[in-house]
Amino acid sequence: MLLLDNVHKVYGKNKEKKVEALKGINLSVNKGEIFGVVGFSGAGKSTLIRCVNLLERPTSGKVLINGVDLLSLSKKELRQQRKKIGMIFQQYNLLHSKTIFQNVAMPLILDGKPKQYIKEKVTELLSFVGLEDRMSHYPEQLSGGQKQRVGIARALATDPDILLCDEATSALDPSTTESVLDLLRKVRDEFEVTILMITHEMNVIRDICDKVAVIEGGVIVEQGSVIDVFTEPKTGITRSFVRTILNDDTPHSIKELIKANSGKTYRIIFKGNSTNIPLLSDTAKNFSVDLNVFHGMITELQGIPFGNLLVNMNGDSEEITRAIQFMKDREAIVKEVTHDAL
Repeated sequence: MLLLDNVHKVYGKNKEKKVEALKGINLSVNKGEIFGVVGFSGAGKSTLIRCVNLLERPTSGKVLINGVDLLSLSKKELRQQRKKIGMIFQQYNLLHSKTIFQNVAMPLILDGKPKQYIKEKVTELLSFVGLEDRMSHYPEQLSGGQKQRVGIARALATDPDILLCDEATSALDPSTTESVLDLLRKVRDEFEVTILMITHEMNVIRDICDKVAVIEGGVIVEQGSVIDVFTEPKTGITRSFVRTILNDDTPHSIKELIKANSGKTYRIIFKGNSTNIPLLSDTAKNFSVDLNVFHGMITELQGIPFGNLLVNMNGDSEEITRAIQFMKDREAIVKEVTHDAL
């Protein structure tokens, strides 16, 4: 569906003033996926998403949609292709002098669609986003969440295959964010639209995305399914993002307790079916090891139960090795944790 192949974006012509915003981005988004790209400010997120529809033209690389490289198209061909790429903005980008109906209708008016078609299409879309009773209102009469719903309806007007969301929930409160995410999930399911989301909010990634890529300094440093990236983050920046959601920082008092105890400390992560197994109880029954849970939590990711525990393990080293293998055989992730890594 969407493929970014070794995409670079460099600003500035003078060697001394060049800024390399994207450094060889490789990204693949399958049809029907909700794919999130997360990163801090200045990481290259917005440049990346603007390169997808060529609002920013990559310096090099390829941007392919359904196998067609946008960089190879003429201006006329690109205009046609862009009709299949909708975009939702952080600040809504609504025309304040136009009614809600006129805002949603604007892409269709510019495309020269018949008035009756426009009326039916806009009415259908405003009903879909729950704003059919606001057609004659103006943007200033709406709440932030309602404005974003107008933005979503407008982005859907041309029946896009792909929807680009650039920090679409950043200006919204948590409750409104949740309702907008529910609407985007509905868009994916009912319109079969592929969604690429740019955000710095890890809770958005957790709640709606199927896959996630982490960008830092114009480079994708990690990507994969949300459940895999959350449960086994491989880079420091990813771990810092995940901690904002899972709240798995070890309290100081627990760190001191761990340091004072003998034996080794392990982080035990379990997800899906393994959460239904009395894992620690079964391990203690089957092996001559003492298990002491210092810290942990159980939550849910993408509808999948997920647990993260810090466990002290005492006993014969060979017995501990067998106990660890026992847990791994039951789909748990077990890693020794040093004091410095707590």
